[in-house]
Formats: sequence, structure tokens, C-alpha cells
Amino acid sequence: MGLTEYVLEIKDLVKDFPSVRAVNGVSFNIKRNTVHCLVGENGAGKSTLIKILTGALLRTSGTILLNGEEYCAHNPREAKQQGISTLFQELNVVDQLTVEENLTLGMEDTTFGFLRKTDKIKQIIAVMNSLEPSISPGQLVSTLSVAQKQIVEIAKAVATECDVIIMDEPTAALSEGEIVRLFKIIKGLRERNVTVIYISHRLDEIFEIGDYVTVMRDGRHIDTRPMAAVRDRAELIKMMIGKTVFEQYTPKEGASTKVVLQVRHLSTRKLRDISFDVHEGEIVGFYGLVGAGKTELARAIYGVDRYVGEIWFRNKRLPCSPDGVIAAGLALVPEERRSQGLFTVLTVRGNVPVMNMGKISRGGFVRAAEERAVTQLYIDRLRIATSSTEKEAAQLSGGNQQKVVLSKCLFAEAGLLMLDEPTRGIDVGAKSEIYGIIRQLSAEGTSILIFSSELPEVINICDTIHLLYDGSIRETIHNGCDIDSERIIHIVTGGA
Repeated sequence: MGLTEYVLEIKDLVKDFPSVRAVNGVSFNIKRNTVHCLVGENGAGKSTLIKILTGALLRTSGTILLNGEEYCAHNPREAKQQGISTLFQELNVVDQLTVEENLTLGMEDTTFGFLRKTDKIKQIIAVMNSLEPSISPGQLVSTLSVAQKQIVEIAKAVATECDVIIMDEPTAALSEGEIVRLFKIIKGLRERNVTVIYISHRLDEIFEIGDYVTVMRDGRHIDTRPMAAVRDRAELIKMMIGKTVFEQYTPKEGASTKVVLQVRHLSTRKLRDISFDVHEGEIVGFYGLVGAGKTELARAIYGVDRYVGEIWFRNKRLPCSPDGVIAAGLALVPEERRSQGLFTVLTVRGNVPVMNMGKISRGGFVRAAEERAVTQLYIDRLRIATSSTEKEAAQLSGGNQQKVVLSKCLFAEAGLLMLDEPTRGIDVGAKSEIYGIIRQLSAEGTSILIFSSELPEVINICDTIHLLYDGSIRETIHNGCDIDSERIIHIVTGGA
């Protein structure tokens, strides 16, 4: 049977999770030997779609055809065997091995325990030499740059005769010169009958490298067009955000002028010269897309990551250690609530008071009656849906788990609360409740930092919004006036 016009045909694809439909009836085709770009805001469904294609997730329903035949991979290895390889942001190479050993890993041929240099191995090395002659097969991978490591992975995929290479934010850690080299290699893959699915938040790259673009929004397919049919960034941004309806932001009356947090010239390996102030009771948002530096900023303020610069809270310089930061009166609700914010094997009662055990202890012993009373107080205050204080945290819904993490931080009596992606993975009703809790805390004088990749979220509840791109603050918006959401997306996708 001859090859079809389309290397991939996606029909009515659906992926359901317990509280959300992440991919909702998506249908589009990808032409053979093209660079097909996939764009959309965070939460648009791109990552879930790619995980289905790579075998990391199983679809709920729908059909995928690869070269005209039914495709279903149960894991990334099966996907690769059927012809779909992925170049992840976290590169899948072994630094301690040579380039040749990485290229042939899992495909070794041996005689009496000795490796044989078969034609297959020679072919893989020949492909790599044609892509990047400067890389020697005998080099240790640890001596290569990020861009060269990517080329090693591309060579392996091409040599194993894959039909599709998925590239997820491949330029995130590359210099300008390395990006130019990578784009040249990507364009050359067409001649090797390889189709590239290219995912990036940097819209200028989409226009430079793409033949076609597919836009997703809220789990749905919005449009697929030839790049020649997309006029400019503004048109692409309109497709990405649609007619987004934001909940109404309510300006504060009598906002405090008292500065409680001062960050001056903060720099890390990711962040560049970040400075800002936070006032008492102010809700400050940091908005950016993947790789913008939101989580890295939260980690630096919390003392997890080393930094250059100064951070002052209530006129005292913060130490660069989580213990010291917590003692000073800051608390963090992390993005990964299950692994970093909760003791899932403990009960609700075992979680809520854990950041301030001294308050319910005497002589080194926990006063059980007070522990239960405190836990019940926060169950009532935050409306945590649980049958008992003794219910395991792991058995709660995502929204209620997030409320338990918030309870921990509130019982710690923090003067400044940091929330990293506070409503990720929770349903609309729970989101609304958490926004209400945040507003109430602000009204009581707690200062709040929100690190979010959801534009409606920061516009809905933040008084001040800092726009992050590539580790730096590109613009600051004071809420309460007309918000130009298209301009915001333009800035956080690299527009000047």
C-alpha cells in the first residue's frame, strides 16, 4: 500500500481525567514531510495530546491513524517502534557514555560478550555525521552542549527510520547561534522523509520554522492552517485566546502603602535582575508561559535555590534557606501539591497543623484535643469536603487537597503567602472557592504572591501583574483598568 498524504490523522480524540476533559473531540491531520507547529496557552490540551501520541497516556476515545493504519502505543518504547520519537525538554541521554554508546543504546549486537560494529550502528553514526560533523562518536556526552545533545537524539531517531519527531520547546536552553543550527537541521529532516511536530511558546519561531500550525484552546481544536495563511502574531494570538471572559476584578478600597517585601536585582541561572515590591495585603501575580521562570522565582524567594541579589521582608534581610524563610513568616503552596505540599499517607489532622506544631504542643507532647479542634476549624473555614478529620489526604479530591495545603500555611500564621499554580488540576467550583479564600486573606492583611500560567486567573484576582519572559520581568500591569489580553500574550511569547 502506498503512503498516504497525511502521516497522522487524528479523529474525535478525547481524554478524560477525573475532574476535567483535557482533550475534547480534537480532529486534524498532519501532512507528511512538513514542520507542523502546535500552539496554545497553558492548559489548552497540547501536552495531553502529545502524551497520547507518545504512549505516555491512553486516550479515552477517538482514532489515530499513522500512515493510514490504526495507531495505539501503550508506552514511549512502543511509540518509537511504530515510528514516533520525541525530543523532550529533559534530554534522554546518558552523560557518562560516549556519543556512539548513546546512539546505539538498546540496539547493541554482541559476539561472545563483545560489541560488534554492525551496519546498523555504522548507519546511525553516518546520519549523525551528516547532521553535525563536529561531534565525534568517541566523545563523552557530558562534554557536549545542550544543542549537540539534541542533535544526538535527532540522529538516533532519524537512523531508526521514524516517521515523526515531536519536539517540545527544543530551543528553551539554546543560544541564538544554536537555534539557527537546529532550525537548519529541522528543515533538512523533510528531505529524509521525517515529519516534525514542533511545540513552542515563542511565536516568532513558529513563523520561521513552520509549514502548518494547529491552534488548541481549552482542550479543543480551533484551527489548522498553512503558515502562509496566518497574517501575523496578532492573528495567531487571537486564535489562541479567543473571546476569553474574565471574572470581574474588584479594585481594593484604601490599599496599603506599607511595603512588606522588597526584591532587589535577583539573579539565578534562570532569572535575570528581577526587582519588585509587595505591599501589605496586596495580591501580586507573576504570569508567564512554560520556561518563563515563575517556579524558579518562587523557589529563590523561599530559599530553596541559591541566588545573587537581596530579598527583604518586614525590613529584615531573608536568609537563603527554607527554614529561615518560614521562621521569618513566609509560606509556600508548591505547584506539585501531592509530592511537595502534602503528606498523602497522613490524615487531614496529620497535615493541617504540621507547620506550627509548637502551638498545639506542651512539653514536647501534642495536645490531641487542640490538634482536632484546629483541624476542624480549618475544615469549616475553607469548606474542606471530608467525612472526618481522620480521612487520608490521598483520598481527597484535588481541590480539597489544595485547601488542606492552604490550611497548613494559614495555621503557620504566615505574613506572606506564595501560591505556585494554585488552581492547577482542580475543577471550576473549587477554583472559585480558592479565589474567595485568597481575596479574604488579602482583606485581612496577608500579602500574596501568585505564580500562574493561567491568564484569566491573574487578571481575576491580582492587584499587580508582572509579565515574565525568559527569566526577566518584561512589563508590569496595575489591575483595575482595561486589560489588553492580546498585548499580554504578545509580551509573554517574546514580542517586543
